[in-house]
Amino acid sequence: MINVTKSYLPDLAEYTAYLKGIWDRVYLTNDGPLVRELEDQIKAYLGVRHLKYCTNGTVVLQMALKALDITKEVITTPFSYVATTNALLWEGCTPVFADIRPDDFNIDPDAIEPLITPNTQAIMATHVYGNACRIDQIQAIADKYGLKVIYDAAHTFGASYNGRSILSYGDLSTCSFHATKVFHTVEGGCIVTDNDEMAEKLHFYRSFGHRNDDYRSIGINAKNSELHAAMGLCVLPKVPELIAARKTIFDQYSARLDFSRITRPTLLPGMDYNYAYYPVVFESEETLLLVFDALQAQEIIARRYFYPSLNTLPFLKSYQPCPVSESVARRVLCLPLYPGLPEADVDRIAGIVNEALVLSGVGV
Repeated sequence: MINVTKSYLPDLAEYTAYLKGIWDRVYLTNDGPLVRELEDQIKAYLGVRHLKYCTNGTVVLQMALKALDITKEVITTPFSYVATTNALLWEGCTPVFADIRPDDFNIDPDAIEPLITPNTQAIMATHVYGNACRIDQIQAIADKYGLKVIYDAAHTFGASYNGRSILSYGDLSTCSFHATKVFHTVEGGCIVTDNDEMAEKLHFYRSFGHRNDDYRSIGINAKNSELHAAMGLCVLPKVPELIAARKTIFDQYSARLDFSRITRPTLLPGMDYNYAYYPVVFESEETLLLVFDALQAQEIIARRYFYPSLNTLPFLKSYQPCPVSESVARRVLCLPLYPGLPEADVDRIAGIVNEALVLSGVGV
């Protein structure tokens, strides 16, 4: 079976060497030495000022909203993983959905401004598939109306825009280190800021709001363990190699797929991409399902990232139409992409997709 992704695992001896130190110290969690070492190494790799390593990519979104005192309306994207919307709802905020651009599937800045009301407090945008949003336009809107900007940058590790890590933009930016990501710690995430006071605030939020007997604020248990940090310390040095391997497979797909019958999102100019995903968009949902079934018949698992469009979630209080997002969400499929995927399998996957498109009559 070929899955849509496969987690990179380091040499077992390298990981167990870190475990030996953990066993010797009997220091498993609560801001341990490996957590601090990993934070320092990631900050250096990304070129950011402050970074807090946490348990996952959802809790850091919740922490960002709490740290910025966001409780009312937040303009957000309907095209992302459900965690983006769930974080808003969990924190009692009202998501207001701005439709996406048809070329890159990121939030459309031209759709944001008409949605701003006296209750709007922030913009929460996702850099979809690791491709940067229209950062400059979003910041200009935020500055004009006095809004905060939070970026769900879950997919962006190792990617940059205009020579800076994408995680360095916005008032706060978050990332996921889930096992499926370019860089992972099995489970994990981080939140990034360049503000000293905010970094201190987030440090306390991560650990129940206190350090020893010094109780400063409300908090949550967002600490991560030494065992997870050890995985991160093993994986981080391999990230350039892993991105290069992803690019090779990405380019193989691009050379073999029939783009007279499908499309794919465009990258923002100024992007240095991390090749996190390989999404393709079909003419219709019916064609997507035909291709999906053809792949699955050969034990190849593609995924409908991201489906459904989040503005259609059944537990929302009201429906806000986002026709571009709703259309793309029905027609987009991510093909398998991970380091070590053999070129012969890439050929086979592309061949199955192309053949299914011919059988469907698309492009004829």
